[in-house]
Amino acid sequence: MGNMLKTTLLLASLTGLLVIVGRMIGGMSGMIIAFLFAIVLNFGSYWYSDKIVLKMYHAQEVTAAEAPQLYGIVQKLAMRANLPMPKVYIVKTSMPNAFATGRDPQHAAVAATTGILEILTPEEIEGVLAHELAHVKNRDTLISAVAATIAGVITMIATWVQWAAIFGGFGGRDDDGGNSIIGFIALAIVAPLAATIIQLAISRSREFAADEEGARISQKPWALASALEKLEYGSTHYSQRRGDVRPSEATAHMFIVNPLKGNAIMNLFRTHPVTEERVRRLKAM
Repeated sequence: MGNMLKTTLLLASLTGLLVIVGRMIGGMSGMIIAFLFAIVLNFGSYWYSDKIVLKMYHAQEVTAAEAPQLYGIVQKLAMRANLPMPKVYIVKTSMPNAFATGRDPQHAAVAATTGILEILTPEEIEGVLAHELAHVKNRDTLISAVAATIAGVITMIATWVQWAAIFGGFGGRDDDGGNSIIGFIALAIVAPLAATIIQLAISRSREFAADEEGARISQKPWALASALEKLEYGSTHYSQRRGDVRPSEATAHMFIVNPLKGNAIMNLFRTHPVTEERVRRLKAM
């Protein structure tokens, strides 16, 4: 399925979901408000989802003068992949990881954490960033960013419903047909949908494709394989330091390795292939 079709289906599904939840919670008036909110959200998800994700992680754009090695690697790989030069960002967290975002190659950005820059060699960083540029080249970044935005919104809605229930927001059926019992049940359905939507929207096969394409771009499949092994270990043994940005379940699928190891929900809705299999395929190249 093409990524534009996936994006359209995701946004349409979000609209339907919001309208249904709005009807359950606030009756006809709630449904109308939810529909208007969905229209605004659809527009924002398409045009600004990349900026939302970068802002969520307090990513700082860097220039060639500020981060010469990182910028130089991205510049070399972009030329080799025949891509426009993306913007380069650094996320200040000891969590070793990286991601790419942007609605198309002309509006792309790649982000690396300070943690990944600390533990990988320049050749391994090259392998990782080539993987991320492969996502840009394959136009995976739009669907990833939109899915992250939608998952975040659904989680937020679930939280609102929960607090409304706690403080008596569902006091009974209103004049428009809103129903407290159905509204509360909606919470139980909506909450896990964030992870489910990501799982349905992002195919694990895209990671294998990006590994393969990234290995071709960097011409160093062994470097990406080595980086994945280090990142798997680093993410498993990562302990948050003071000032670190917390990884979000809504955006976990965007990173090169899952940043939420040991989380039962994330294991249930796995967004990445098993690292050992990715490494095996790369070494076979």
